[in-house]
Amino acid sequence: MEIDKLEGRNPVMEALRAGREVDKILVLKGASEGSIKKIIGAAKDKGIPIQYVEKAKLNELSESDSHQGVIAFVAAHHYSTVEDIVEKAKKNNKEPFILLLDEIMDPHNLGSIMRTADAVGVDGIIIPKRRSVGLTAVVAKTSAGAVEYVPVAKVSNIAQTIDKLKDEGIWVAGADMSGEKEHYYQDLKGPIALVIGSEGKGISRLIKEKCDFIVKLPMVGKIESLNASVAAAILMYEVFRQRSMKG
Repeated sequence: MEIDKLEGRNPVMEALRAGREVDKILVLKGASEGSIKKIIGAAKDKGIPIQYVEKAKLNELSESDSHQGVIAFVAAHHYSTVEDIVEKAKKNNKEPFILLLDEIMDPHNLGSIMRTADAVGVDGIIIPKRRSVGLTAVVAKTSAGAVEYVPVAKVSNIAQTIDKLKDEGIWVAGADMSGEKEHYYQDLKGPIALVIGSEGKGISRLIKEKCDFIVKLPMVGKIESLNASVAAAILMYEVFRQRSMKG
């Protein structure tokens, strides 16, 4: 079985709560306060081995440089499928709410996007197999545990995936400064897939052409674009707001 690492108190605690298969947990020697105490207790209840190690050992193993005194060795994250993500929404009797990420390379952006996606009830995230960050330790840490609850599917071809989503009756909205309408003037209440482009290039031309419509975020400053995770958060919360409106 492939082994991965989770670093930091929130990611490790959420993995334990979610029933993730944990091989062992390394804890900083002498640490026993607050959330560390809860992690140790939960691990003991589940029969998970705990090793108390020096800070230098944790620093050596850490990929995120923010282990907060705890690193867990866990079974590697299992990726979902597009079909499972759509089916999840149907089982919950809700209109699908999906994110398509076009070449997001920064693990901090993906982790932050996952955290917001969990908060607003996104059914799943779709990423390309190539030219995209996967579910790394840094992504898990930045997501603050959301990686345990938001399914992620890897696909070979985002354009073909958009066609599949359309066949399921899902509208596809891209975020780009070329959009005709600001995001708050566009009806986003139905079954929807939001497409967020990469940090530098935005949405590729082919993917943009596949979208049913393009929305833009109004900007009056000197900078021409927002960070991908910030743009994604604004759009996700606009979908959430519209869906929450009565009548």
